[in-house]
Amino acid sequence: MAVKVPLPKWVRWLALAAGAMDAGTGACLVAVPAWTLACMGVTPPGAEALEYVRFVGAFVGAVGLVYFVAGWRGNARALRTVLDFTRVFRGAAGTFVLAMVAGAGWSPAWLSVTGTDYALVVVQTIILARYADE
Repeated sequence: MAVKVPLPKWVRWLALAAGAMDAGTGACLVAVPAWTLACMGVTPPGAEALEYVRFVGAFVGAVGLVYFVAGWRGNARALRTVLDFTRVFRGAAGTFVLAMVAGAGWSPAWLSVTGTDYALVVVQTIILARYADE
């Protein structure tokens, strides 16, 4: 028989915070990409490349909205699903940025993305392991 361990209330706030962070960053990357990158300490690319930054911003914002919707609902199943699947996206993004800084000469300022993504992957993995529902 499966034992259900309820998620603590703070997990909802974690999802809302991660959602706000990513949705806000994504919106800023879409609306004002050069300014957003400059705020991150990254030298913005030329105007043509900023269109690709906007495209990435749409994905970052979408991931944030997924967290935010699950956090807003506060439903344990939605929260567990979001915490589980966003680990894939965060792990991929963090690893890509790390590889680009290490091998392609990207500014070390980008490592804030890797650090944030990896930290959330670890926290989410611990939550899912500790508060398993199966």
